[in-house]
Amino acid sequence: MSGRVLLAAPRSFCAGVDRAIEIVERLLEQHGAPVYVRHQIVHNEHVVRRLEALGAVFVEDESEIPEGEICVLSAHGVAPSVKENATLRGLRIVDATCPLVNKVHAEARRYADSGHLVALVGHKNHVEVIGTLGERPDSTVVIESPEQARDLVTDKPVAVITQTTLSLDDVAPIVDALEDHVGELRRPHADDICYATQNRQDAVKEMVRLGATLILVIGSETSSNAQRLVEVARGAGAEATLIDGESALDVELLNGHETVGLTAGASTPDELVRATAQRLAERGYDAPEEITVAREDVHFRLPREVARA
Repeated sequence: MSGRVLLAAPRSFCAGVDRAIEIVERLLEQHGAPVYVRHQIVHNEHVVRRLEALGAVFVEDESEIPEGEICVLSAHGVAPSVKENATLRGLRIVDATCPLVNKVHAEARRYADSGHLVALVGHKNHVEVIGTLGERPDSTVVIESPEQARDLVTDKPVAVITQTTLSLDDVAPIVDALEDHVGELRRPHADDICYATQNRQDAVKEMVRLGATLILVIGSETSSNAQRLVEVARGAGAEATLIDGESALDVELLNGHETVGLTAGASTPDELVRATAQRLAERGYDAPEEITVAREDVHFRLPREVARA
């Protein structure tokens, strides 16, 4: 068959992911292996395997890192207690937390310290939410649904912050339900949903509007922002599925779809997008048409531990 491929722009790595990966690469270059990383530096198995081949060692807890070694904190952020534990163990901390996640952490501290109950909208088991919750655990409650919002009991004023990788469509009904339940509250800042998350979701909606009936989202199962892209595509009316970008495409998946949209989560390297486009070409699809909804020129400064003069 012959068909169209719409290619989302922006897609793949965001500035925070670029920064986190570059931090690990530079540390390996400057210090040699091993460089220990607490949790996956970003949620993509392809990226993790490549860095492991270079000498990175990924652990789930700082207690697994030998005393005196480098400890890179992942892009998702950690609770203050993690940094305290790492310091007590004599680890050399290099913080690769995305600056946009750090901004939400600062909001959590500010609201809690001013007497608010902090309502953190997000998935309670996601590593980013765990880190944010750790800023002020006694003054923060995680809310995952409108039903939980309506069950909240508090006599404090409420301020809302969000996991950065959610969709606006996910957040809005929860915040609305919370406001209906408790009355006046401090709503989340518009940029709590990070620019890269929003741009990638907008690109998916545009591809569906232009006729894509199937959206292929390249990313790992652990990637929240990739999972949200699948949800956004389905919400816009298309079929959608998450693929790893390395495996062969299921023939049945493409049946009946003349126009296919292609995108990737913010932790997915673009080489996997190119490989998938080639597989689609082998199935008779045309060269991709790029659908651009925004231009991204964001760059985050590297920490002093790895910055070159």
